[in-house]
Amino acid sequence: MSKIIEGLKYSESHEWVKVEGSVAIIGVTDYAQAEMGDITYVDMPDVDDEVTAGEEFGALESVKAASDLYSPVSGKVVAVNEELDDAPEKVNEDAFENWIIKVEMSDPSELDALMDAAAYKAQIGE
Repeated sequence: MSKIIEGLKYSESHEWVKVEGSVAIIGVTDYAQAEMGDITYVDMPDVDDEVTAGEEFGALESVKAASDLYSPVSGKVVAVNEELDDAPEKVNEDAFENWIIKVEMSDPSELDALMDAAAYKAQIGE
């Protein structure tokens, strides 16, 4: 059974969002990393890049597949998790501790379109 954390927001494309003030911390869900298998590479944008809700911002690559990452919110990238450059497997170890990007949100109301933990659990059938 996948780990799902209460109080986070979830997208249909299996990203999670933790909100701290006007910053959205974004990663992939435990369910997503389990489906991917051993992650071998995380493709991330650069700091100061703009991301748009629903648009691709990077990708995960694993021994089984490659999967695009979609931003749940719009805004400017203010940080990327550089640890994942050298240790992409950290996403497998703990998908919620090992965030991918942090975004200064330009429109926090976009969070309203995301799911809560219960809705996400229903989406993945758990």
